[in-house]
Amino acid sequence: MALNLEFGTLADAEEAQHLGTILQQCFNFKISKWRPASSLLGLENYRVIRHNGQIIGGLGIYYMGQWFGGCSLPMAGIAALGIAPQCRGIGAATKLITSTLHELYARGIPLSTLYASTQRLYQKVGYEQAGNACQFSIPTSSLIASTHLPIHQVDPACQEVFQDLYCQRAKRTNGNLDRNSAIWKRVLQPPEDSVYAYLLGQHKPEGYIVFSQQSDPRGYNLKVKDLVILTPAAGRSMWNFFANHRSLANDILWVGPAVEPLLTFLPEQTYKVSRLQRWFLRIINVPKALMLRGYPLGVETELHLEVKDHLLPQNNGRFILTVSQGCAEVTQGGRGELRLDVRALAPLYTSLFTPHQLQALGQIEATNVTLSTAAQLFGGSEPWMPDHF
Repeated sequence: MALNLEFGTLADAEEAQHLGTILQQCFNFKISKWRPASSLLGLENYRVIRHNGQIIGGLGIYYMGQWFGGCSLPMAGIAALGIAPQCRGIGAATKLITSTLHELYARGIPLSTLYASTQRLYQKVGYEQAGNACQFSIPTSSLIASTHLPIHQVDPACQEVFQDLYCQRAKRTNGNLDRNSAIWKRVLQPPEDSVYAYLLGQHKPEGYIVFSQQSDPRGYNLKVKDLVILTPAAGRSMWNFFANHRSLANDILWVGPAVEPLLTFLPEQTYKVSRLQRWFLRIINVPKALMLRGYPLGVETELHLEVKDHLLPQNNGRFILTVSQGCAEVTQGGRGELRLDVRALAPLYTSLFTPHQLQALGQIEATNVTLSTAAQLFGGSEPWMPDHF
């Protein structure tokens, strides 16, 4: 029997409050946080699912960008997808995310990214693991003070102080967000924390540190909210800054790539990986995503793909990816020499896995020559992001 499920937007403040009570139970937050959080994102950016006219769940959409190959592509970040407990198991979540993807395709958004509370739901609609968010900790007692750049405190509310430094790092890092104002505010002005911010360098800053102090049974930890290091001197200065907290702070906590370059500045390997989480990517518009991404300079080649997408039929078929001078053109047709599902295209696109690794996983069919061509095009730095949404 067909269920009466309807996809839509919030009609008024009363519906918004009802959605808030559902998501409060799903994600175990205080209902007092709903109004500021929903205002930050904007009620117009929520989508809901109704059963017999009654809202039973919803999600939020962050419209922003994401960097791949040195280019920022439009991306829709999906957040807080929740369904009322009594209505789970009837296909409401699948209907909600499927309808959202169709809307995003119609709006011309090529990519969508999210953190998955359950993999199976999102894999079913074409998302796949595509990048890392690795949380590290290190005891301050293991750090050694050394020479450092001048460091001065700044107001964390001044987004423009950090934006250019962040962009310098983000554009050369696969997966970093091209943050919108809502993400910046979440980073720099979280309602529950006192935040402290410092620039590294006197006249031309070479990085910055943004952190809060997190209570711990033994005292407190320093929880890094945002961190950009652009030079070796800034890297050494950062660890020196944290070393000078040894008498009071216990641990430094931060999020970085799984292969974290900043660890090379440490005197010893005293850090721990407390959590490794993968975020998921969905390629919504295959030709547009392939065309807008950046590629290595000096590579002049063609890649003939054949993509299968059971949800968005516009992505089905063969495409020729022609790359020259770091830019791409995409045309329909070709020989279809690299065959894969749209899910498998996600970790290839972001550079999480190599084409040969995906072939070993049974997710790509191609000759060795074609795999080598794909490796040239998509061989980049580890995809990661420090943000959670």
